[in-house]
Amino acid sequence: MERKHKTIGEHYIVEASGCDPEVIGSVDKVQDILVKAAELAKVQVWAISFHRFPPHGVSGVVVISESHLSVHTWPEEGYAALDIYTCGETSKPEEALRYAIKEFGAKEVHITELTRGLDEGDRQFYHSIITWEEDILSED
Repeated sequence: MERKHKTIGEHYIVEASGCDPEVIGSVDKVQDILVKAAELAKVQVWAISFHRFPPHGVSGVVVISESHLSVHTWPEEGYAALDIYTCGETSKPEEALRYAIKEFGAKEVHITELTRGLDEGDRQFYHSIITWEEDILSED
């Protein structure tokens, strides 16, 4: 019997290094980037919440009907931890990922992709994991 592999969603966990401290230290800039990333992913935004932690850092989440985009930044380290999780067949999380990384000014990126909610037809869900380094500087 052939089994179909169906998935509930894609979850990207991103370690972005060498980011522009002025960008990732600004709550307005980080929020604008994640909201625009959600638009590029073709998802519906439901709620937006961002906060700046003195003296450094921004944390925020864009809740979407298909899941979420979230970020925590350490501008003093040039580091941003980014999560993009989308469900459904029409969303484009890769577009959100590329945009956010570029706008943060990341020089090095480590990406873990979790394909979540895999089902072989028996409703016993599992996930798969792929991890890679992204060479951002050679992408343009």
